[in-house]
Amino acid sequence: MFIDRVTVEVAAGKGGDGCASFRREKYVPRGGPDGGDGGNGGSVIVVAEQGVDSLASLIHRKHWRAKSGTPGSGSNRHGANAQDLTIRVPPGTIVIDAKGGFALKDLAEAGDSVIAAQGGRGGKGNTRFKSSTNQAPREYTRGGKAERRQLTFELKVIADVGLLGKPNAGKSTLLSRVSRARPEIADYPFTTKIPNLGIVQVDIDRSMVIADIPGLIEGAHAGAGLGHEFLRHVERTRVLIHLVEPMPMDETDPLENYLAIRGEVEKYDIDLASRPELIAVSKAELPGAEEVRQQLAEATGREVLLFSSVTGQGLNDLIYQSYALLAEGRKSS
Repeated sequence: MFIDRVTVEVAAGKGGDGCASFRREKYVPRGGPDGGDGGNGGSVIVVAEQGVDSLASLIHRKHWRAKSGTPGSGSNRHGANAQDLTIRVPPGTIVIDAKGGFALKDLAEAGDSVIAAQGGRGGKGNTRFKSSTNQAPREYTRGGKAERRQLTFELKVIADVGLLGKPNAGKSTLLSRVSRARPEIADYPFTTKIPNLGIVQVDIDRSMVIADIPGLIEGAHAGAGLGHEFLRHVERTRVLIHLVEPMPMDETDPLENYLAIRGEVEKYDIDLASRPELIAVSKAELPGAEEVRQQLAEATGREVLLFSSVTGQGLNDLIYQSYALLAEGRKSS
């Protein structure tokens, strides 16, 4: 199961109390304070880890609590510190304070981490309060309180190239042809309901990650269809490939479909709409595909590619041009 948004409650551990104690040994004529400090409570730490690909492991555990530190004791024995509790999430996860609505941290890369709830500090034993004017202190402090908060984890897929297009535009078929990914493929809307990632080997030394993400429909920027799910994941891509189907099953106009999807992206995020984009007509084996390509080129004033995932026509050109845009973007960033 692919889960990309989960809300949980996290609670750190309380600090252990300090101890008020005095030495009382038979052959020690002068006693004194010997109360130890309490141990620190465990913190809750969120870590982005390579190999974790969804938030599914969090869906059935809504409460995450770290252990508390143990109290101090006599003979200056300090309480044990509690271990931190680690929550592992995929790279690309944003950790959000659900109540305040602000992001604690964007864990964009493997190894990034954030302390989501800080454990309480251990209390001080009465030994800490001994001085020349206070030889028998009875003071000690309680362990510090622990943080507790609700967190929302929001995963945004990290890919170099994102595939745009209406349902059935050929995104899944393209990904299955150019990579080892095996997304579900069928002739009905929203075949892709979860993001699929594929590594495309351009040549021996160069590769890129392409994301096949749920298709867009009009009103997607406002949440229609799978719009928010798509747009949230495509936000991180550096290059867009906009696939246009030459003969849509719903008999809509290919040019209008392209303009509609572009409009949805612009309404959602103008920065996303300004990223490098390739326009490509899929299913070149169908009659009329070349005419649709020419029509799009005239309307947009840009080069429009033509390819077929079935016959392989134009696939190499599509991949090489995509990587060229990606490499150009990396140099300028």
